[in-house]
Amino acid sequence: MLAQADIALPAAARCGRAPTWDVGTGTLLWTDPPSRTVHRFRPGGGNATMQVPQPAGGAKPRSRGGVVLHLAEGIALFDAHGETRTWLAYWGREGFTGGATLVDRRGRLWASTVRADEGGQGWLVRVGPDGSAGVLLDDLRAGLGLGWSPDDTRLYVADAGTGRVDVLDFDLATGSAGNRRALCEVGGEPAGLAVAADGAIWTAVRDKGELHRYASTGELLDSVPLPAKRPTGLCFGGADLTDLYITTATDDVPEPGEADGALLALRDLPEGLRPHAFTG
Repeated sequence: MLAQADIALPAAARCGRAPTWDVGTGTLLWTDPPSRTVHRFRPGGGNATMQVPQPAGGAKPRSRGGVVLHLAEGIALFDAHGETRTWLAYWGREGFTGGATLVDRRGRLWASTVRADEGGQGWLVRVGPDGSAGVLLDDLRAGLGLGWSPDDTRLYVADAGTGRVDVLDFDLATGSAGNRRALCEVGGEPAGLAVAADGAIWTAVRDKGELHRYASTGELLDSVPLPAKRPTGLCFGGADLTDLYITTATDDVPEPGEADGALLALRDLPEGLRPHAFTG
């Protein structure tokens, strides 16, 4: 039986999203798109915020310092002080915003877009350190989670619009992905995705207030109830990558409680995969 999640940071976020462990600084990056804020949480310390000009669907560390942000209109680089913005890839399209964001072992960025009503036509793009971009999928309903298998041969996509986690064959050397197929039906709306070193796949089910853990074959292994009604994303973090951090929302939650909008943590789990920094 897995332990219950605790409140790591009482944040009252409107819609916390995209938690990302920054190995270099030992901090957790996360965003609140409706509030146009990017957060950096230091366990046992404070939570710094940065205002950004657009909703940020994700923030990832850069190997050169600073962060790369998945904004509503594209991918932008920010320096370490958050003062200088440089567009790396721009695709401004009315009615769309950032979905999921992930960096592969070669330092390339992968980003999905979501239509505001989650009605489809979202796409998945690969962005190189030099800003070169290529579309891999163009039919996502609400692609809100991305993850790799431990051996880098699979790319997982959690789509809240279809209620599925899909899997694609992935080639690390070329950065290509294809042969998309269903891995498992979640029985709800999967939001966020995290993969453990043993290959198990975690996703938050945002309309049920719980976490699911799946085997790489698609078999449901665990269902963990949460104290928050609307979980929105998750990632492994901590010094040993054995803590699972979970973002949550207050938007669309009637009578939110203390845990709604907070940053939660599920402790002492099997180790998660080590995250990577963007090399651009």
